[in-house]
Amino acid sequence: MLSALKSSKPKDQEAYATVIEGLSKLYFSKLLPLENAYKFHDFHSPPLEKSDFESKPMVLLIGQYSTGKTTFIRYLIGEDFPGIRIGPEPTTDSFIAVMNDVRRGIIPGNALVMDHSKQFRPLSKFGNGFLNRFQCAHMPNGVLEGITFIDTPGILSGEKQRVDRGYDFSGVIEWLAERADRIILLFDAHKLDISDEFRRVIEVLKSNEDKIRIVLNKADMIDSQQLMRVYGALMWSLGKILNTPEVARVYIGSFWDRQLVFDTNRKLFELEKMDLFRDLATLPANGTLRKLNDFIRRTRLAKVHAYVISYLKKEMPSMLGKDSKKKELINNLSKVYDTISRTQKISIGDFPNINRMQEYLEVHDFKTFSALQPKLIKVVDDMLANEVAKLVQMIPMVGSLLYIIYLFI
Repeated sequence: MLSALKSSKPKDQEAYATVIEGLSKLYFSKLLPLENAYKFHDFHSPPLEKSDFESKPMVLLIGQYSTGKTTFIRYLIGEDFPGIRIGPEPTTDSFIAVMNDVRRGIIPGNALVMDHSKQFRPLSKFGNGFLNRFQCAHMPNGVLEGITFIDTPGILSGEKQRVDRGYDFSGVIEWLAERADRIILLFDAHKLDISDEFRRVIEVLKSNEDKIRIVLNKADMIDSQQLMRVYGALMWSLGKILNTPEVARVYIGSFWDRQLVFDTNRKLFELEKMDLFRDLATLPANGTLRKLNDFIRRTRLAKVHAYVISYLKKEMPSMLGKDSKKKELINNLSKVYDTISRTQKISIGDFPNINRMQEYLEVHDFKTFSALQPKLIKVVDDMLANEVAKLVQMIPMVGSLLYIIYLFI
């Protein structure tokens, strides 16, 4: 495993670096002005920083307590990381970014979000309640040269756990999920019950379903007959939450260095491990491709957002009845979407979540919205058609670009 990840750095490093640099320049010179003009950051995600483009691929691990998240990271990197705590009780009560560095150490959350070289600065919006539970464990490690891992607190059951955290746990998970290259949901073969908070977390991951991989861990602790029943129960539970037409891919195994308790399925576990490890090993090379994909998605969303905001501005009366008109527009936002989709020939699937958009619109003054500026839209359209298309051609992995090219159709 270690050799697979250590050898997974992109061979065409110079080409990838050029693409990243190009995306960064395009964002700050062409896309950011459009975002600023229509308050994009108030409704969606904060502005990107240079560190967002230069960051290494990130793997986010999520699961209920004692499912083996921390042990999983240790198994992958081959050694303990600073501040590691492993035990049967809930041991990880913090978000821990495990990153590569020349020295071993721990950076507290408040200091970490002030570091311009790392991509975590926007997390400061979640306040001290979160920052006191956030840290970076850094160390020299061959695997970490290509991938950053995010260990998360174990999810417990009960409403009390959500309240007692002192910060928006689901909001933090959503922010990390948007920037992660891979999201691994870990389940313990002995504990398949999905708590209310875990269900809420999975709900906020739905816009990033393509990044999700599911691991049924500690599978050697049960025999073959029990494993079949556990696997079926897990698939049934996930089917009620994920609501996707595709069957979720579940990797079965025991990701630790201990001897197997039931070794009947040893061959199966080895094959499953290799499948998962191969998937993770592609992340450093595909990281640039993912950033390009996310950039195009963000551009499309910013463009649609501009049309929505400018339409609402245009529909507002200049004198009397502003409050009633605002309420009417918010309540009929689906009709606004349909109108813009029809007139601008934009797929309805490109529009933001209507319920969340209505919530944000409630607290905004429509008088502060900007009218449509066709010049800004044209700059972004030209950027997608020309500059971004050139960046696509610069990526050596032509075979992997079919999905990206499809986005232009």
